[in-house]
Amino acid sequence: MILQKLCEFAKRIPEIPPPMYGPREVKWQIELDEDGNYRGTTPLSSGADSRRGLTLIVPECKRTSAIRPLLIADKAEYVLGLGSESPAQSKHFASFRELVKQCADKTGHPAVQAVAKFLAAYAANPSTVPRGDIEKINKEDNVTFRVGDVRPIDLPEVRLFWTEQCCEENAPVMQCIVCGKVGPVDRVSPVAIKGIPGGQTSGTQIVSANKEAFESYGLSQALIAPTCRTCGIYYAQGVNYMLKNERHHVYVGPVVFVFWTSEDSGFSPAFLLDNPEPDDVRNLIESYESGREQQGLNPEQFYSLSLSGSGGRTVIRDWLDSTVPSVQASLSKWFALQRIVETDGSEPHSYLGIWRLAKALQPSQARGDQMAANVPRTLVRCALSGQPLPTWVLAQALQRSRSDQQITRPRAALIKAALLSQIQTFEEGFMERLEPNYKSPGYLCGRLLAELEAAQKLATNPKATLVDRYYGAASSAPATVFGYLLRDFQVAHMSKLRKTKPGAYVAIDNRVQEILKDLGDFPKTLNLKEQALFSLGYYHQKAQDRADARAIKELKELEESNAEEVEQ
Repeated sequence: MILQKLCEFAKRIPEIPPPMYGPREVKWQIELDEDGNYRGTTPLSSGADSRRGLTLIVPECKRTSAIRPLLIADKAEYVLGLGSESPAQSKHFASFRELVKQCADKTGHPAVQAVAKFLAAYAANPSTVPRGDIEKINKEDNVTFRVGDVRPIDLPEVRLFWTEQCCEENAPVMQCIVCGKVGPVDRVSPVAIKGIPGGQTSGTQIVSANKEAFESYGLSQALIAPTCRTCGIYYAQGVNYMLKNERHHVYVGPVVFVFWTSEDSGFSPAFLLDNPEPDDVRNLIESYESGREQQGLNPEQFYSLSLSGSGGRTVIRDWLDSTVPSVQASLSKWFALQRIVETDGSEPHSYLGIWRLAKALQPSQARGDQMAANVPRTLVRCALSGQPLPTWVLAQALQRSRSDQQITRPRAALIKAALLSQIQTFEEGFMERLEPNYKSPGYLCGRLLAELEAAQKLATNPKATLVDRYYGAASSAPATVFGYLLRDFQVAHMSKLRKTKPGAYVAIDNRVQEILKDLGDFPKTLNLKEQALFSLGYYHQKAQDRADARAIKELKELEESNAEEVEQ
């Protein structure tokens, strides 16, 4: 299924050449009529530089010092036997002529038969091609043919013949798992996939069994999932194309994700997942809403692969088969779930990419992008499929918060998304900012800790706040620490603020009393959900306090400005 869809994708990409074909500069084109009669030689040199030819997609293969011709397009040493006293004495020409004859016999195409007739006549009488035309050509120049208006190298029958010709010697004959045809299959995939994190720089293989544990039914190497040469090249070229095209992939730590659709719809989640711009997210939501109203349309299929490397092997970690409308709906929900107030209390104006969210779960002592592969894989799958984030993601986010003694915005967004993704229904905008009427004990305890920390900072400006020492205990067992923290709050901090900053004292005291009124007794322990709400309460309250402080400052500056204007 996966390889089949990759082949279908590769076949409709113009930039991907046919199997065993590739770009090469061709300087000369021998013109023939339908009967194989010579009609002239056309130079294909481009522009003013006569040393360069026209880049064409022509047959290719790896050549060593041994004689091995390329089909109907090769160096003049092969095509015309240049470098020898006569074509009849050239082993290169003889091998080229024999290959073309085999192709003419196998395909039966008139254009290929015309080339074979010309080569036979030229071998018998080299003067078939005027000496003046031959002298213009260097033996290293690439030469091809055109019969009337047809270049034989472009014919589907010729391409198929060349692909089969390039198969391994003594290749096993099996049924290709992609196209279903019975024929020669490769023991080793002919094209390496390059750019997979953790894989060899020389490339990796999707289908490969290099140890007994991976072998099946006595089959080894790529024979465990046999593919013909054509399909083997196409699926690998499809992956390579996506790894080079930023619209089709996203790298997140040790994993790369590739995306494609059954038709070229122009939709790709790559930029949205990597670095979402607010306008792009808005357009996505609007596109989904308008698309939801359409009826009777066959939605385009959407596919996603999660890949990582292990030595010479490509590891497929996840596979998603969906539709474009479904993915658009899931992404709309994903961005709504992660939407949360900025740390300074301003309205949410940015969204978080997968890398920043995955990084939020990475241990602080880890270097670079040393994150577990299942973290980005899970985040991307939930973003594209609409599935709830698993409980372990929430637990890991809370653990990182306790370890680092802080709630960053990416971590808060992830906690909110994980918490709300497991709830069937909730009001729009819920938990995006401070919820003053929300009575959860965990949420209230988080808000209270934020206020106690604010009082400590204003009163003493310590190098390490109470959060640095007590966040872990406060977020899991509030009753064990809040009694002590409140006593210290009243004696050491509020008593000082009453004298030095009475305005701040009143504001903090009012907020603390409001929280304590709804809280009642401190819980002995908090379960995972309440710990998540504790984190959100702490984050929301700090953001709201910053917003309030900024509003007071702006109001004061406005009053001072107005007073100056009145005096003038």
